[in-house]
Amino acid sequence: MPQPQAVLERFTNADCAECWRDPATPKPGANTIALDWVVPGRKGGDAPLSVVAMDEALERLDMLGKPVPERSAAVGSVRAGDPVPLRLAQGAAFNDYVGITMELKDPGREPWRAWLLLVEVLPAGTEGSPVARYLVRNVFRPDWSKLVGRAPGQLAEARAMQIHEGARPERLRLVAVLLDSRGRIRSISRTECP
Repeated sequence: MPQPQAVLERFTNADCAECWRDPATPKPGANTIALDWVVPGRKGGDAPLSVVAMDEALERLDMLGKPVPERSAAVGSVRAGDPVPLRLAQGAAFNDYVGITMELKDPGREPWRAWLLLVEVLPAGTEGSPVARYLVRNVFRPDWSKLVGRAPGQLAEARAMQIHEGARPERLRLVAVLLDSRGRIRSISRTECP
């Protein structure tokens, strides 16, 4: 399966259950992957979507230079420049964790920023959503910005990521977005498991 060329990031405020159920939710175009983030709301733990809200959604909005939405918002980004091969691998779930590897074979002297996302694939009609979703369930951001002390030839991570309560392990996948020093997306990779 070819890797996506663009990302549509949909941010839903945890206070807005009707936003999750909105049939007018923006849909991804061709060669685009949609990622769904639930942003912590003002109601805290009493928000209808608080169980899947993540503080990292606030960090992502900040990085994109976007405010926290009162209801929902969508941001699209396209891969730019020469593509960079980023390899992802995902192990089987075990004791509420899943093993992952992420590898950039030829990083050159570039400082990189990566977002590695553990997402739950929700087909349309699941959890009350009229659209299919890749719901972000966990985030890892490796520090690939340092040039000093970097081993030549590759950047790699191997670790376990926690599966949060309520996520179904068989629906979990990895998505990685790799940005160069100018903030351009150079790779969008995902795992596809049978």
